[in-house]
Amino acid sequence: METTDKKEVEPSSSSSVASAGDAEAAEEHDRQSREIKAGLHPLKHKFVFWYTRRAPGVRTQTSYEENIKKIVEFSTVEGFWVCYCHLARPSSLPSPTDLHLFKEGIRPLWEDSANCHGGKWIIRLKKVVSGRFWEDLVLALVGDQLDYGDNICGVVLSIRFNEDILSVWNRNAADHQAVMALRDSIKRHLKLPHSYLMEYKAHDASLRDKSSYRNTWLRG
Repeated sequence: METTDKKEVEPSSSSSVASAGDAEAAEEHDRQSREIKAGLHPLKHKFVFWYTRRAPGVRTQTSYEENIKKIVEFSTVEGFWVCYCHLARPSSLPSPTDLHLFKEGIRPLWEDSANCHGGKWIIRLKKVVSGRFWEDLVLALVGDQLDYGDNICGVVLSIRFNEDILSVWNRNAADHQAVMALRDSIKRHLKLPHSYLMEYKAHDASLRDKSSYRNTWLRG
């Protein structure tokens, strides 16, 4: 009688990733089911609002990451409006301040694993209109209305002295089709006038840019 040696097969890394993805999908499905049973309206993604503030002209020894504060998280339409209605309006916030809205599990940092290969579309705005554009963009993100929505990580409003800067972060700067489709989708949903220019910048370029706000954090 012939015998065959049996060898245990170790799961491959791709199988592990798939299993982790399946577990996350199942957990997300369970969350949405619970919220529906509770009479709520679940969003496709769970989100987190973050806040960054630095006193102008004051040197700080804390890192940029340490200065990012988590405000609140939400996963339903009702939860969003409860959070949003209690947030200060951009026009009332001092300069420089950053407001971040990112999907749960993604930190608003270039180095985060979801962001490190991506980039951002940048729109420079007059302060008188930035609050309206910010609100329209937040609603589009939360409502999953932007094209290639799964490729979007989050949005940021950077409040500065002479202007405000709106940016939309995506996962993959090398996917030209997704990057350009996102640009067109942003323009369409915000109804941006032709006079507003949009600039795309990969995060690895930002990390190399010594004049960026992040790299001047400790300069005061």
